[in-house]
Amino acid sequence: MSPACDCCGESVNKLQQQVSVMRKEIKNLRQMLDSAVRAHRKHMTSIQSAVSKIEHCEAEEHLTPPPPPPPPPASPQAALEQGNIQTVPIGYISSCFSVKNGTPRQPTVCGPSRAELHIQQSVFNNPKHALVGLEQYSHVWVIFLFHKNGHLSYKAKVKPPRLNGQRVGVYSTRSPHRPNALGLTLAKLDKVVGDTIHLSDIDMIAGTPVLDIKPYIPEYDSPQSRTRMELEPCELNTHRPNATAMEGSHILDLPTGSETDGQSDLKGERTDCDDVESKLPKDKSEGDISSKVGAQFPLPKALRGVLEEVKAYVTQGEEQVPDSPINKPSESTVDRPCYGEEACSTIADWIREPLVASLGVRFTPHAEKELAEFLPAHLSGSPESVRPRFKFLRSSEEAAAAIRGVLSADPRSVYRRTRCGDRLFFFTLDTADITCWFGQGFAEVLQVRPVQCQIATT
Repeated sequence: MSPACDCCGESVNKLQQQVSVMRKEIKNLRQMLDSAVRAHRKHMTSIQSAVSKIEHCEAEEHLTPPPPPPPPPASPQAALEQGNIQTVPIGYISSCFSVKNGTPRQPTVCGPSRAELHIQQSVFNNPKHALVGLEQYSHVWVIFLFHKNGHLSYKAKVKPPRLNGQRVGVYSTRSPHRPNALGLTLAKLDKVVGDTIHLSDIDMIAGTPVLDIKPYIPEYDSPQSRTRMELEPCELNTHRPNATAMEGSHILDLPTGSETDGQSDLKGERTDCDDVESKLPKDKSEGDISSKVGAQFPLPKALRGVLEEVKAYVTQGEEQVPDSPINKPSESTVDRPCYGEEACSTIADWIREPLVASLGVRFTPHAEKELAEFLPAHLSGSPESVRPRFKFLRSSEEAAAAIRGVLSADPRSVYRRTRCGDRLFFFTLDTADITCWFGQGFAEVLQVRPVQCQIATT
């Protein structure tokens, strides 16, 4: 085939793709138009109904007695019992992320991300008193509001970015668009200074209202830790000592009839021979039992033979029956079943193996040079310095790690990933505005500039 025909074929393919896109857009427009028509009709019906009700009320106004006074407002206790809670933020986050775009969706995505939380004096007269003892913990739960959700609409099914467009129930995700716009994050507690908490590993933007903080306790909050705590008593019970060791223990000091359940299970009903044997000294081998019995107790010869038969029977039973009750935990010591770690902690497959793979991140030489110009946070220096300065990040290397963490998780929405993949992406980290673009399996940082020097682009 001639080159001219190849060019024509490519042009035809492009035209067909464009036609396909246009058809989809026309279909979407038709659906939007139908929805608008239905909404308009519904709105007009409600208006007509309201007008008719008003006319009917005016006609019967002279016959209708005045309405009763409204009931007094419910007490706070009654409102709380009814589920009507009036929340009061205890403080607002001061974060290295100032806008939603580029903010990590999970706290572990960007380790160097930092934030501060000042406890408001309007909540406590002495805010620092509320933080006494919190420095003993390494992590805290932060309960906050998604205050930048914009419209408060929500749906029963959502499209998580990690599912690349597939829908799942909103309660199987951590989507911010929920009936109650509450957020929960596990942040690393760096230090507590007065009434201020210094956090890292965060996913909250500046100005986020915080409703509550709670210490993270692995023994209560981590299924793995709780599983290990449940397994420990089970493991101790499954390795109980054998009959010989038990006979040499202080159990033998108990009076007749006070043996544990394990002993009674093994030996069954006790006999006079057992009483005699339990009183024998055990500092030598058990092969001398008959001689010791003869030395300390004037027993008949027949009774000595019975003792040896009982000993042989017990020894043979221990060797031939590995599942003897002595090797099993008694029912009195096991008050709950023990399960494996995987049985206690499972997650959805798309969380562990998302449809969106992690991206490689690289910097252009120009971007690396611009990033190196930033001064670390809290570095003593001339305030008149023209070099930009970070507010939270402590070095340019830490800033580069934070940028890699944000971009490797692909912060783009599904729409931008599928429809606007060839456009530049902008986000803010601390006092730097980052410009980048996405290729096939990678993201490249093109520019790192101070926030005030960012040029507006369309």
